[in-house]
Amino acid sequence: MSTPHPIGLGIDAGGTQTRWALCTADGTLLSEGTVAGLSALQMATNDGRNAVHATFVELARQVLKTAQPHRVRAGLTGFGGDGDQLQTWLAGLLGIAPGAITLCNDIDIAYRASFAPGEGYLVYAGTGSIGAFIDAGGEFHRAGGRGVVLDDGGGGFWIARAALRHIWRNEDECPGRWESSPMAHAVFDYVGGSDWAFSRQFIYGQERGAVGKLALAVAASAEQDPAALRVLEDAGRELARLAQALLARFGPRPVALAGRAAELHPAIAASMRASLPPGTILTHSTTRAHHAAARLAAADHTAAY
Repeated sequence: MSTPHPIGLGIDAGGTQTRWALCTADGTLLSEGTVAGLSALQMATNDGRNAVHATFVELARQVLKTAQPHRVRAGLTGFGGDGDQLQTWLAGLLGIAPGAITLCNDIDIAYRASFAPGEGYLVYAGTGSIGAFIDAGGEFHRAGGRGVVLDDGGGGFWIARAALRHIWRNEDECPGRWESSPMAHAVFDYVGGSDWAFSRQFIYGQERGAVGKLALAVAASAEQDPAALRVLEDAGRELARLAQALLARFGPRPVALAGRAAELHPAIAASMRASLPPGTILTHSTTRAHHAAARLAAADHTAAY
């Protein structure tokens, strides 16, 4: 039995934003949208579960305005394999069988948006960062991606933390120095004020995705403030380190840089490129992971019939 126009729903869920798309198997984009960011790690607490469910409710509402998908591919940050509850929620909200929903880590989807297995290395910089390689046998290999508390160098959270650290170390040495810093002005405008209480509440009281958005203010001040530019260049070097680790382990292959943090400012990609071994092919991928996931979902349905 064949289905004339199978529709796949692709979901790319990150800490800052969750993007979705409806596509047919031939790649025709039917619609797309965004809802709040989410992480599979939120499933560890009652408040987190409620937030994830509320996001799924809104996502399903938006999706069903266009069409009911036949299959779903969802990549979620922090996903470790236990997805029964997530599948049940999505299936109920979309009116499809739980078995029609495939869940994976968001980086798996992002990799397949840039490369076929075995083809290259992905360095992804969103709220966090990770280097990824799916080999020809389908095995996933990583460098980094250990979380923003431990590392995730070069990601949005790392950029925000580095900027705040620079500003407040300057204040330790010379109170009021922030007034001559365009980066400090941009950062303090974003967090609500120049008093330490605003920065403290922001960095310790927000979800990691919300903190990562502060990187936008850092990037916006890079043309006026050498300190902001240095933070972004340091971010590029951190991202290059992830690629270098994979190159050393698995040999020369092209490298793709992707993710919203990688798009903040040209200095990030330029610094990364300069830090890679000579001859390394680096491309800045603009392929949208939620589009790729939707095409894969539609193809999954076609293959099943």
